[in-house]
Amino acid sequence: MLITTTSVIDGGHIVRYFGIVSGETIIGANVFRDFFASIRDVVGGRSGSYEEVLREAKDTALREMQEQALALGANAVIGVDLDYETVGGSGSMLMVTACGTAVLLE
Repeated sequence: MLITTTSVIDGGHIVRYFGIVSGETIIGANVFRDFFASIRDVVGGRSGSYEEVLREAKDTALREMQEQALALGANAVIGVDLDYETVGGSGSMLMVTACGTAVLLE
């Protein structure tokens, strides 16, 4: 399945629009990850554990969106947008939403 942020597919012809599809995921950060990330804030550097959580959340949201599109009979999702938000009382959870338009390409 083709997933793209563009609304036009070079060389492709859209024959049917199925509508908006989306996938969402919420992942909580744990205490140890928060502790080590706070040390990184002081001394500098990248937080590999947080980057891994972000990647996992993004992949899950995209996979759910793709499954929804496949269930409709689509073979592509165009105009994909990814949104990242922190949720929860202390912002300790990360929500990732992927949405786009499910289409059938010729």
